[in-house]
Amino acid sequence: MKIKRGVKGQVWVETVLYTLIALVLIGLSLAFIVPKIAQVQDKIAIEQSINLMNDLDNVILSASNVAGNKRVIDLSIKKGTLKIDSGNDSLLFEIKSDYQYSEYGQNIKVGEVNVKTEEAGSTNLITLTSNQSSYDITYNGEEILKEITQSSSPYRLSIENKGKTDKTKIDFVVS
Repeated sequence: MKIKRGVKGQVWVETVLYTLIALVLIGLSLAFIVPKIAQVQDKIAIEQSINLMNDLDNVILSASNVAGNKRVIDLSIKKGTLKIDSGNDSLLFEIKSDYQYSEYGQNIKVGEVNVKTEEAGSTNLITLTSNQSSYDITYNGEEILKEITQSSSPYRLSIENKGKTDKTKIDFVVS
């Protein structure tokens, strides 16, 4: 049996062509799938952050009952920044994300947390706010803005009731 020279080359051309077509199809699929996976991951991170903020609110409420009451929690931040704003007696959590959690500029309430989505260039800035105006919030005894950023290891956050003057003084310390 004799094979012609052109037939052998044609098999290799077809093999290379089919391989290229398969690679292009895989690349196109990944181009659509990867951003969707990132959006789902961001949505989960935002929802976990909302739960964190609601949990912090509950811990503050629990600690506020008796002067000297202290609660220590492990705080894990995988994405975003927690801000303890002593000047405004509030807690804020900011996350930059490709996921649009709500309508731009609209505040929505989830539990005791206000959620606001704003455009920040090509991404979105989701701000979670927990108003603690019924307390005098401090960080390590001072009226400052403390930022707690993402970390691979959890923080130890202590929340202590320092007593009452006009309002109950709640002090945060990160160790």
